[in-house]
Amino acid sequence: MPCRLVIFDFDGTLADSMPFFLGVFNQVADRHGFRRIDPADAPHFRHQNARQLMQLVGLPAWKLPQVTASFIALMRQGAGQIPLFPGIPEALNQLAQAGRKLAIVTSNSQDNVERILGRENMALIEHIESGMSIFGKAGRLRRTLKTTGTSPAEAIYIGDQSTDLEAARALDLAFGAVAWGYGSIESLRPLRPDREFSSVDELNRLLD
Repeated sequence: MPCRLVIFDFDGTLADSMPFFLGVFNQVADRHGFRRIDPADAPHFRHQNARQLMQLVGLPAWKLPQVTASFIALMRQGAGQIPLFPGIPEALNQLAQAGRKLAIVTSNSQDNVERILGRENMALIEHIESGMSIFGKAGRLRRTLKTTGTSPAEAIYIGDQSTDLEAARALDLAFGAVAWGYGSIESLRPLRPDREFSSVDELNRLLD
């Protein structure tokens, strides 16, 4: 069955926000009482999933909503510093011009998404679900499918984290792993994503 709906994660998939995240990480760690990191260790962190990273820095699950809110607030102040990955505007436009519906499911806030994407790119997005826990995306994916009138067999979720893959699998939704995000492609391969995209240009394979 052809892919009618392409759902994207945002941070690490459309937006190159990892440098910003690393730049403010220790500020947030001091505020909420978990361990600082050395940004030079970022390549190592890319091989850890979200649960492993939380354990590594001593961040209990009950603090996660507060910590996420702090990151989102700081990003709101610095949204102008966060670019889209090169080629993302062209890829979104190509998919939309070919008749694919586009949506975003992200734990970031909608206003941050709108600021970073910009008006022209936002006009291509049919539906956004935002502000949920990184572990709570399955329900928002389900709502996205319902709102857009799309069956799981006609859609794909594109992301960079194991939590994205887990959410897609909960709905029997295909998952496409990107190689340029927070999580490394090597860390996702053992989970057997349905598709891999080694570069932004390869997103045009969704037109096949």
